Parts: sequence; structure tokens; C-alpha cells
Amino acid sequence: MNELTRTRLAGLTPRHFLWQVEDRIATIRLNRPDRKNPLTFESYAELRDTFRALAYATDVDVVIFASNGGNFCSGGDVHDIIGPLVGMDMKDLLAFTRMTGDLVKAMIGCGKPIIAAVDGVAVGAGAIVAMASDLRLATPDAKCAFLFTRVGLAGCDMGACAMLPRIIGQGRAAELLYTGRVMGAEEGAAWGFWNALHDAGALEAEALKLARRIADGPVFAHGITKTQLNQEWNMGLEQAIEAEAQAQAICMQTRDFERAYHAFVAKEKPVFAGD
Repeated sequence: MNELTRTRLAGLTPRHFLWQVEDRIATIRLNRPDRKNPLTFESYAELRDTFRALAYATDVDVVIFASNGGNFCSGGDVHDIIGPLVGMDMKDLLAFTRMTGDLVKAMIGCGKPIIAAVDGVAVGAGAIVAMASDLRLATPDAKCAFLFTRVGLAGCDMGACAMLPRIIGQGRAAELLYTGRVMGAEEGAAWGFWNALHDAGALEAEALKLARRIADGPVFAHGITKTQLNQEWNMGLEQAIEAEAQAQAICMQTRDFERAYHAFVAKEKPVFAGD
């Protein structure tokens, strides 16, 4: 990778959320715990730009989107976002909704596995951020709601009508998106929205454990997996099989594939380097 495309984000100092990188694992937290961590125009945009930059980052392999102060995200801030939206014209409203959708597209396109570690509320745009993550861990007290209809809007926000049915099924997604009701933690786990539930005191440790397991694997190949998981939504079976054949052939050119072979022959655990 040349200097024009290489990016290092360990030293990033965002203004609108907390950021930490340790051992190639980045942790993001919204930083308004007194308000249950709502999003603002500024934090939306800065998160979008950060995930876009992650696509080129050479010092981050996995991202954890964590909770803060017992909550994940309470959605768009009522005073900083909802109020101003009421007075906007169509041009500005469309610019806003496209910008929020760009955050989801940046998360999907960043090339890094994203783990949402959800405690407390994850509602509105907070539920969308959890949905757009690759893996989702939660506490038994987590409350997730796609509550757009409760504020007079459609449930089709930031890709929810495309993504949520693929995670929990069409009928279940339709119910949540029409009613805006809370999906309890046990219910979400049974439906496959949450990969696992952990006590609040263990949530971040479990997220880090999972992140470390992924980061210790073949991270270039993980990026290929993330790409295929998302791109194959729109493929027929034959097209998907061909795309995976090409993707796997690319991975077979990596040194990690060669390392795994030699480790297997030597009856050792492979140590991957991401190249």
C-alpha cells in the first residue's frame, strides 16, 4: 500500500465521540451519557468520516462500538436534530437523510468487522448502528427499538427495511418497524439479532475477547468476508458462487494462507500477519 492510500488512525482525536486504539482494536463510544448518548448533526458526520477513513487504515483490524454510562445510543437528539428538522425544506431534509444513510454505508464499506456492545438503550439511530454492525453483543437489560413511527416517520430509515429482515426475518422486522416497540434482550437473542447476552460487568471484556479472536485471524481475509456478506445480498446463487470463487482465489495468494499450510503440516497453530 503506497503513501497515498495508507492511513493510520491510532492517533485520531475526534471531537464528538470517544476513540481508543489498542492492539489494533478501535473502540468508539458516544460521549453524552447524561442524555443516553444521542447523536447530533456533528457526531453523525464525524462518525461517517471516521468509518470512511477506516477503509484505508493499516493500524486497525476490528472496531468495537461500545456503550457509555450504561447506555448505547438514544438516537437523534431531540433538541439538536429533531427540532431543527421541523423547520427545514425538502432539499435540506434530503441532505440530512442521505448523510445518516452514508454512516451506514461507511460502516458496511469500512472493511473492518464491527462489534456492537450494547447496554441500556439502543433506539432510533442507535438501533440502526447496532443493526449495521457485523456482530452484536448485549446485556440482559438492553432495549432496542426502531421507533421512527412513534415520531411520525416511516420505519424505512437508514436501510432498516433492507437489513433488519435479513437478520431477524420479514415478519418480525415488519412488526418492529410498524409498531416501534421495544425488542427485549431475550427476545432479540432468540430472534438472532443479538449474537450473545452478557452481564453488564462482563460485556466489554467479552466484546474485547471476540475482537481479539477476530484480530488474531487472517484480517485480510476477514475484509473479504465482510465484502461478500454485504455484496451477495443482491446476487443470485450462481453469481454469488462465482464471486466467492474469485474472492477465495485472491485469499489463496496471501502469505497468511501459506502460513496456515505450514503451521498445519507442523501441527502448530498459525500466527497470521494480515498479508
